[in-house]
Amino acid sequence: MNDTVIPLQAIVPDSSAGRRFDAVLAELFPDYSRSRLSAWIKSGDALLDGHVARPRDPVRGGETLTLSVVLDIQTHSEPEDIPLHVLYEDAHVFVIDKPAGLVVHPGAGNPAGTLVNALLHRDPALNALPRAGIVHRLDKDTSGVMVVARTLPAHTALVEQLSSREVHRQYLAVVVGALVSGGTANLPIDRHPRDRIRMAVREDGRDAVTHYRLRERFRAHTLLECRLETGRTHQIRVHMAHLKHPIVGDPMYGGPLKLPKGATTELVEALRGFKRQALHAETLEFAHPVTGEPVRCTAAVPADMLQLVATLRADSQAAAEKAR
Repeated sequence: MNDTVIPLQAIVPDSSAGRRFDAVLAELFPDYSRSRLSAWIKSGDALLDGHVARPRDPVRGGETLTLSVVLDIQTHSEPEDIPLHVLYEDAHVFVIDKPAGLVVHPGAGNPAGTLVNALLHRDPALNALPRAGIVHRLDKDTSGVMVVARTLPAHTALVEQLSSREVHRQYLAVVVGALVSGGTANLPIDRHPRDRIRMAVREDGRDAVTHYRLRERFRAHTLLECRLETGRTHQIRVHMAHLKHPIVGDPMYGGPLKLPKGATTELVEALRGFKRQALHAETLEFAHPVTGEPVRCTAAVPADMLQLVATLRADSQAAAEKAR
């Protein structure tokens, strides 16, 4: 596939006289990141009045900036015909409902059969974007809503929204323990000091904030609504485990199976049989990267989590009736 070249032009305003070329370029072409613009300056794809210029060269005002946006292949994975549940799409973004079990990015042990492969089949032009347009991720066994950029300007805008905490991300989680109230976990997260696969709460970690509130309480478990203020790897899983309320079924942070006294046979089987973290990205809301209009998408709770919640509810009701 040949590189895609998009020519763009802008006139340097007189008010910018004396400023650096790279700073004015970033101001006039805000859809592209500074690192990408810097690369285009070095490669000669960003010109000042038709000539190559250094990033620090001053502008006079009135010159023509020419930007040859080169979209080369960034993602080399092979397209695969994997079904996708698309909740919203236009020329700029996809919003999808990722099923549990689908890996987002190819990697060690998962060279194919991923969300990236599925996206490239649906839109081959995504190979010109980093990670095929994926701007945030969900763990393999977490289900729910994700947004994917279809253009470089949309990619840049969505990354900036995520970085500035302007994207609303709401999850559902079934956790161990009957909580009596919600709260906020403001606990920094980084790699575990000994197990590099795991994450952990660490004083020297990166800022991580999770707000949670009760959606429904059972005898020994709680259905929580969690809202991410930051988006660290495994954030909700690590925060809830640190608070001694790990997510049901979490193979990495969940700990031993815990059953309420006199649990129904159905509940015992449901909890023992739930082999993934009971975590679902329910709602995603962001400003459209082009129009600025709010986009809000909700992914239906998957059948396995619905069944788990129904079984927990039935156990609580049975215990209440027995106590009468």
